[in-house]
Amino acid sequence: MLTYNSALPSGIKATAGLTLVCCFPQSVTTPDMNALLSWLFIGCLASALAVPTVKWCAQSEAEKKKCDHLASKAELKTQLTCVLKEGSEGCIKAIYDKEADAVTLDGGDVYKAGLNNYELHPIIAEDYGQDSNTCYYAVAVAKVGTKFGFKDLKGRKSCHTGLGKSAGWNIPVGTLLTQEQISWGGIDDEPVLKAVSEFFSASCVPGAGQYPKYKNLCQLCKSDCSRSHKEPYYDYSGAFQCLKDGAGDVAFVKHLTVPESEKEQYELLCKDGTRKRIDEFATCHLARVPAHAVVSRNDAELADRIWLMLETAQAFSLFSSANFGGKDLLFKDSTKNLVKLPKTTDSFLYLGAEYMSIIRSLQKEAIAASKDSKGLKWCAVGHAETVKCDTWSTNNIDESSGTTKIECASGASVDECIKKIMRKEADAMAMDGGQVYSAGKCGLVPAMVEQYDKDMCTTPGEASSYYAVAVVKKGSDLIWGGLKGKKSCHTGFGRTAGWNVPMGLIHKDTKECDFSKYFSESCAPGADVGSPLCKLCVGKGPGKGTSDAEKCRASTEELYYGYAGAFRCLVEGGGDVAFVKHTIVAENSDGKGPAWAATLKSTDFELLCPSGSRAPVSDYLTCYLAKVPAHAIVTRPEAQTQVVSVLEEQQGLFGRAGSNDIFKMFESSEGKNLLFKDSTMCLQKVPSGQNFKDFLGQEYYDSVTALKECASSVSELEQACTFHTCQKKA
Repeated sequence: MLTYNSALPSGIKATAGLTLVCCFPQSVTTPDMNALLSWLFIGCLASALAVPTVKWCAQSEAEKKKCDHLASKAELKTQLTCVLKEGSEGCIKAIYDKEADAVTLDGGDVYKAGLNNYELHPIIAEDYGQDSNTCYYAVAVAKVGTKFGFKDLKGRKSCHTGLGKSAGWNIPVGTLLTQEQISWGGIDDEPVLKAVSEFFSASCVPGAGQYPKYKNLCQLCKSDCSRSHKEPYYDYSGAFQCLKDGAGDVAFVKHLTVPESEKEQYELLCKDGTRKRIDEFATCHLARVPAHAVVSRNDAELADRIWLMLETAQAFSLFSSANFGGKDLLFKDSTKNLVKLPKTTDSFLYLGAEYMSIIRSLQKEAIAASKDSKGLKWCAVGHAETVKCDTWSTNNIDESSGTTKIECASGASVDECIKKIMRKEADAMAMDGGQVYSAGKCGLVPAMVEQYDKDMCTTPGEASSYYAVAVVKKGSDLIWGGLKGKKSCHTGFGRTAGWNVPMGLIHKDTKECDFSKYFSESCAPGADVGSPLCKLCVGKGPGKGTSDAEKCRASTEELYYGYAGAFRCLVEGGGDVAFVKHTIVAENSDGKGPAWAATLKSTDFELLCPSGSRAPVSDYLTCYLAKVPAHAIVTRPEAQTQVVSVLEEQQGLFGRAGSNDIFKMFESSEGKNLLFKDSTMCLQKVPSGQNFKDFLGQEYYDSVTALKECASSVSELEQACTFHTCQKKA
């Protein structure tokens, strides 16, 4: 046995906790024993530190054949191995059980993979090129010469890519339900499969074979009607072949399915009943939906390995299936490139609120629940809001049934609440204009708006708004345009008065994007805790046992969060300027406000005017940064009517005119502006059909959009929600 006593070879670092067991020969003849041992040691170390291969899940024998071919390449031998499972559901389960690491799925299967029983995440998207990028068009295709349109499909024969798939099932069935061509009440004894089976005279819906009760859904299939390549009419190419063979009258596929050489023989069916050429998919489609995606477990290191392996594999015709007895194997043959997704992306963010709404419309449980439910689940941020929400819920309990019209969900931040609302883990919350912008980019909609003018509650007029202002201490020499290098206090990162308005103006004047370098120190709750933008933040406050990780949270857990918090940062936290709304100084001075504001006088503070002058805080009508929209209650599109109904009832009980003395919606005893702004007089319905852009107004929308040119001002949530071109809201 030989002992290696020399220093480690150059470039090799010792690793704590790593034990190497290396076997060396008993006798070696060499003029340079140490050189040989160095060589043997490096070989041993390389073996010990070998990166595990990516176990790719093949959904059919043809896919396994293609995968094995790729794995045989010298460049991929140490990166890729192949595992065969039955269909997408078999692969989803195998990845969850760690028998496999990755598979490419369509949107409907991405949804299934992301549910709580699996919790897989999309990590890489297919990119189909200039016309569609990481989205594709779901279309209805028919042969030229047939005389029916999309509104004449009842009694026709249909070809589908597979049960639960996006273009082949979710989109067309959801569209037919929306147009009320298919009549379905969502009752328990009549699943949507029954309604579809009664609408079409015969179909091939691969995957419906497990429901023998609805035999005509498999009537046109050539084999076992399974949701796998064992069924010749499965997937895009299969559904098209079903149409081509004359088995079906219409095929529900993606826009790139019809081969170039056959396009003249087929047409698209448009939702309005007309027809167009195959290449006119941009103006004749059922929906534009997220591309197929690679899914895996939520493991950043594994995601990086998968990405590196696929980068290598693209050199070996990764997007061609011609030599392996099939089409669209492993990836769609129409894929031009692969795109790495933002790290925070989960299945719900990837698919988007609109697509999630379509999926829910096909679930009878969701329809039944929405019809029976007369309440809503409110999302509260931080401990103080949760306490108030719990009190609200308690005051709504029906003693005879033990149920409540208000339930509470908790989120660590507004962004977390937005995610919960998208996932249907919560229904609604109030948020400021900047957060409405982010929520709108994720597909959510404003349902009600806070009104701060009492007279407007009885005589509706102009929508409620407020003024974003810059407050400084009287006697300081600061002016607008001279803030560089100063200390700043913000209501929160990405919020309207505290961030979007002042930073938008600064960016417009200076083209500055790195605001952590513009100010010397700041408190902008929600920013990176390690940056100067969080240096003035104090968490729960001195002596409260706040860890560094807890500071700068965008919640009431941070003392300097929100309007009053930003003003307090100016008063006692060392800030030179506070970006707040116009009423905050008056609400926290001259004998008003909490204990920390007891001795403050409003005359001790002034406003910075964009012109370079200063003015008393009472002159906000002539000295302000921007007039901005009021806070709004945001929800999912399909829940809008329910949210309005519940909140109108709730403010009748607990609003300004309510008689309940234990709970008041628009008062906060354990803080300021909890759940709603304390200055709210009433909630008013946002006009039907008004999207988030209309609500915010063109001027404010444009200013926020301009600020988003700075990557530092785009939250991880927005990055995930706007990743797809088809999900970017106007």
